[in-house]
Amino acid sequence: MKRWILSVALAAIPVVANADENVLKKIDAKYDDTAMVAQKLWEWAEVGYQEERSSELLQDRLKAAGFKITKGVADIPTAFTAEFGTGGPVIGILAEFDALPGINQDASPNRSPIDGKAAGHACGHNLFGAGSLTAAISIAEWLEETDTPGRIRLYGTPAEEGGSGKVYMVRAGLFDDVDIALHWHAGDENSAAARTTLANRSAKFRFSGVSAHAAGAPHRARSALDGVEAFNNMVNLMREHVPQQSRIHYVITQGGLAPNVVPDFAEVFYYVRHPDADGVEAIWERVEDAARGAALGTGTEVEWEVIHGNNPLLVNETLAKMMDQKLREVGGINYTPAEKKFAKEIRKSFDDPRLDLGSEKEIQPYSRSLGYGSTDVGDVSYATPTVGIRTATWVPGTSSHSWQAVAASGTSIGYKGAQIAAKAMTLGAIELYTNKDLLEAAREEFEEARGENYKYKSLLGDREPPLDYRN
Repeated sequence: MKRWILSVALAAIPVVANADENVLKKIDAKYDDTAMVAQKLWEWAEVGYQEERSSELLQDRLKAAGFKITKGVADIPTAFTAEFGTGGPVIGILAEFDALPGINQDASPNRSPIDGKAAGHACGHNLFGAGSLTAAISIAEWLEETDTPGRIRLYGTPAEEGGSGKVYMVRAGLFDDVDIALHWHAGDENSAAARTTLANRSAKFRFSGVSAHAAGAPHRARSALDGVEAFNNMVNLMREHVPQQSRIHYVITQGGLAPNVVPDFAEVFYYVRHPDADGVEAIWERVEDAARGAALGTGTEVEWEVIHGNNPLLVNETLAKMMDQKLREVGGINYTPAEKKFAKEIRKSFDDPRLDLGSEKEIQPYSRSLGYGSTDVGDVSYATPTVGIRTATWVPGTSSHSWQAVAASGTSIGYKGAQIAAKAMTLGAIELYTNKDLLEAAREEFEEARGENYKYKSLLGDREPPLDYRN
């Protein structure tokens, strides 16, 4: 198994004169720690609600730095909070650490799956967790050194990938006293753009029928797989008649084991997305009707379990423009010769890269736009003013949820991006602790965006965390 070891020169990570150079230099000194945590999480690649070692590692590092740890919050064993400081304001930092099942890759620029590994960090959550950890510790050190009133609270948030871990934490009131929430994400560019997301809901639809010999007695059978296929056909016909920005996708998770046995059980896993929560619910009603119709038409029965649901991200441009400034103070990423070689090689596997090599050095122009992904950060953004950034942890042109993303997430290219995120969030937190007017302006925009008499509603209802959804 070939490993690409990419050396990192700390001098290549820019420190600018108009920023707090002392703070940034201290984060540079934590590079090895960031890389170690990111590498461990990458190796373990634990999926949603099963991130036991990943969660424990983050907790251990925070405890050693003087944070007070609260484990198993919101009835989720791998969820936790870690707090440092006294008084206010309270700033929260989100840290994810779950991997994606069904995809893995060595830290190589050529397709090289690792035998026996069932998951991989194709969305860079190993970097997310490590970078947020470094930021939280750096902010805590600044609070202590400057004797500034305030608390920094890191949220260990499991199962972002289809498990909506943060939704249960919001529902449990864990963000009720937070003034501002900071987050970031792995990506192929450096950006603080105010990008909204799609609301979404998912469910596993389970059809039950009657088994029989497919040749000897098919008339006695009622195929659960027929129910799934009829359901899928009806939903696919519906695609023409939903709003253009909607998204519907599915995967058949169980469909039978032998062609000569009519399956008496079949399951299909569905996602529905739309720019707003009401749009998701309207489409969802039609999907449920299609499931009932498919069962009626095939002589089967159907039931479904909602697995997760996320509200869209409520952007806060007051905060986004501040973070854009901080990201520009920190700067982008400079590759070493070894990293450039890796980047050039992996880009040979891209069909149509949207960004040029070299853009990792740049900060993308600020903008406001609609993103077509979904995240449980959306629910956090309705609980407290929230802002996020992206950094170029992957080679420019890399798509998320790809083997190329897994590869870079396990190298110094990814670790450098996590360091950039840690720096920008630390500078952003310092600004928020020392700029009361900014806090008030962000809160005012937040309240106006939520609307008068806003009442939080979860798109996953009152269900308990689906701790076994990745089994």
